[in-house]
Amino acid sequence: MATKPGERRLQILQTLAGMLETPKGEKITTAALAAKLDCSEAALYRHFASKAQMFEGLIEFIEQSLFSVINQITTEESQGLKQVELILGLLLRFAQKNRGMTRVLIGDALVNEHERLQVRINGLLEKVEASLKQALRIAATQENLKADADFGALANLLRCYAVGRWEQYARSGFTREPLTQWQQQWPMLYFACLSQSGAPGA
Repeated sequence: MATKPGERRLQILQTLAGMLETPKGEKITTAALAAKLDCSEAALYRHFASKAQMFEGLIEFIEQSLFSVINQITTEESQGLKQVELILGLLLRFAQKNRGMTRVLIGDALVNEHERLQVRINGLLEKVEASLKQALRIAATQENLKADADFGALANLLRCYAVGRWEQYARSGFTREPLTQWQQQWPMLYFACLSQSGAPGA
């Protein structure tokens, strides 16, 4: 039975993501991708106009996967600092389950690709940071943080923590998993948040 166009597109993206799981692998070309799929390069271009468009497909998957859950978190969890914890945990779990996507998120897989792809990832990370900042603002309205805390600086710190764990994961050949030490590190990050509370000794 013939593969439906949508299914073939998904198969191409899944294969591309799988090829990205080799941290020190060869530069991914459409020829290599076509060989993996046992088809011609022309067959690939019937579904994607360019390799850049294939990477855009991966980035769209990342965006949908992350923000569908982030929206669920912010809808269902009322406590601001708990939202922060859940969002950070999501970022670490997503990377751990999706090695190839991690290389896209840190830009490693986008070297020598079209510059608009990195711009797209930068925008995604800005949205993640904005979600963290909003959660911190909610925490302030709940009097867990002081109203004049530097929410922007704190949100950026938390974003950099997640990106740093992604980087370490990819650079280690996927041996140093993002969730390793999360249980020990979240209390440290939580304390960093609370240090903005204006409590005695803060």
